[in-house]
Amino acid sequence: MRKRFVSILAASVLTIAAISAAATSAAAPAAPPAADQNIVQTAVAAGQFKTLVMLAKRAGLAGALTGETKLTVFAPTDSAFKKVPKATLKKLLRNRAQLRRVLLYHVVAGDVKAAQVVKLRSAKTLAGPSVRIQVRGGNVFLNRSTKVVKTDIGASNGTIHVLNRVLIPPAV
Repeated sequence: MRKRFVSILAASVLTIAAISAAATSAAAPAAPPAADQNIVQTAVAAGQFKTLVMLAKRAGLAGALTGETKLTVFAPTDSAFKKVPKATLKKLLRNRAQLRRVLLYHVVAGDVKAAQVVKLRSAKTLAGPSVRIQVRGGNVFLNRSTKVVKTDIGASNGTIHVLNRVLIPPAV
């Protein structure tokens, strides 16, 4: 009886997923596998970086993140952005140069995988200043308190590492 219930439940879930996929695919072409998607496409597909993608577009950086240049993005999630005071976000939205600086502080040139990150003490960001890297208790932290919660999300033009907080560069 239990196996039959699980089978029916699984079939129901698959049916709902198929209907959802069909409805979505009618409006948009099917998404290519993650390795074929660039950083922005991969972030959008993940569903947890809506704020980051919106801000990157607003700052005029989405084009740079979709190019062929290999980049590593330390990407704060939507919940990480919720921890930023609203006044700070409003200030950044009004000042495109500061917004670009904050976002570029999350980007490192090259395709830097987790195995390389853990061997570094710092990494120079595209904003200019470096982020400090520390490994404590098997976890990687940037600037002492920002935790890398997921690593090595592959994209055609680099890698995404997921953060639990937004990095703020010095002097912002």
